[in-house]
Amino acid sequence: MDTFDVMIIGGSAAGLSCALILGSAVDKPFAKNKKIGIVAHQKNSALKEALLNNVLGFKKGTKGSEVLEDGLNQLSQLYPHVIQIENEKVTKVEGEFPNFKIFTNKNSYNAKTVVVAVGPSNLFNIEGLMQYVIPHRSLPPQKERVMLKNKNHLMAEGIYVAGVLAGWRSQFTIAAGSGAQVATDILTLWNEGCHTMIHDKIS
Repeated sequence: MDTFDVMIIGGSAAGLSCALILGSAVDKPFAKNKKIGIVAHQKNSALKEALLNNVLGFKKGTKGSEVLEDGLNQLSQLYPHVIQIENEKVTKVEGEFPNFKIFTNKNSYNAKTVVVAVGPSNLFNIEGLMQYVIPHRSLPPQKERVMLKNKNHLMAEGIYVAGVLAGWRSQFTIAAGSGAQVATDILTLWNEGCHTMIHDKIS
């Protein structure tokens, strides 16, 4: 089985944003042959019930459910080299950098780097990551949400957490930005420590 350079767990705002930024670097020498995957699990995404009237660039009435579907389509159309794994749920992560093994309810995958970008439900139960679970610091205690202990999104070498699960508040733009930040951190590592962002320009 080929090893993924990055496996993203979660297909909501943070996970999709991370995948899009990583995918957009495909023509850069440092990212050209990188294998990127996303377990695009969206079943429990809070975006399904969201109405995104206060998001810059979105038209009034934009539904979170539409953004989820459109995001997967955008990823597949623009960056088809990013492998989307559908209808699977991650149950376990084991190993250490750069040799992680990710187990789902159907398969297993090898990865050098892991990005955890699922929701902050207190039902979080990915084996191998439970030692990082703490009460969420930026959401009301009565919501009983959790986060994963991290420093600037990094939980341990090679394991990142993004989105609300990283300790951010549950705003779409914050979660998406968190995923994008993790992607640029990974690109910076691939680019030998040179701070890296990917921008398209109108020619």
